[in-house]
Amino acid sequence: MSNKTTHLKELESEAIYVIREVASQFEKPALLFSGGKDSIVLAYLSYKAFYPAPIPFPFVHIDTGHNFTETIDYRDELVKRLGVKLIVGSVQQSIDEGRVVEETGYNASRNKLQTVTLLDTLEKYKFDAAIGGARRDEEKARAKERFFSHRDEFGQWDPKNQRPELWNIFNGKKNLGEHFRVFPISNWTEMDVWQYILQENIPLPSLYYTHEREVFQRDGVWLAKYPFMQLKPNEQVEVKQVRCRTIGDITCTGLTLSTAHTIEDIIDEIASSRVTERGGRADDKRSEAAMEDRKKEGYF
Repeated sequence: MSNKTTHLKELESEAIYVIREVASQFEKPALLFSGGKDSIVLAYLSYKAFYPAPIPFPFVHIDTGHNFTETIDYRDELVKRLGVKLIVGSVQQSIDEGRVVEETGYNASRNKLQTVTLLDTLEKYKFDAAIGGARRDEEKARAKERFFSHRDEFGQWDPKNQRPELWNIFNGKKNLGEHFRVFPISNWTEMDVWQYILQENIPLPSLYYTHEREVFQRDGVWLAKYPFMQLKPNEQVEVKQVRCRTIGDITCTGLTLSTAHTIEDIIDEIASSRVTERGGRADDKRSEAAMEDRKKEGYF
């Protein structure tokens, strides 16, 4: 067995252990499913963790209403194939009910609005743990997370008030109204995720592979052209060969100029890239501490 295979097996074993700990320690866990590669890997790890029994918790997707069609189609096909219950929280419904106010202007996005919808969904279904696909190498705020990340009764995160984690002992004790976010692939890197997808032959949304799309450039980031995207006077729509490196709300998902048509091509491309995975996320460019501020409010 190669060192790479051994490394991936160790990461897989650790993640499955954490997922099983969630099932044993919490009464109503759920898996937060975005349709991105990390949450897809989590879905397959959960399938492995409990096979041949079904996955014992539902998937929760927070739909901004501005998702790529390919993401929604993939989501629906995956939950059907895995036999998992899907719960969808709607940002549009939160807007209609006055829970949040839609942003306006050139940089308007529904990405930040997801926080309220997510917290409302967790409260509605009384989930006491939400499994997510965040990794510590993604962004500096996420590097402060534990595997078991405590949230208070308002769903908020205090990075200075987290439980110590000694070896593989996880403390899920909580008070009424509190919950945990759990990150089983915390120790994985972006490259680990791609190599695992290759090893396990995991199917992905077509967005991850190079395709032709209408795009425009803003602040050094290529964005997809959609009717709800308001262009500035100096921005021009072009047709480019692009792919997604991360997948989220269309308004903030940067596209990568690419010729990668296979997983092997993507791995080669990432290995030679000087841009971080979230370097193309427009939402991270709003402020130096954008991610940490959103996480403290209850974001993923």
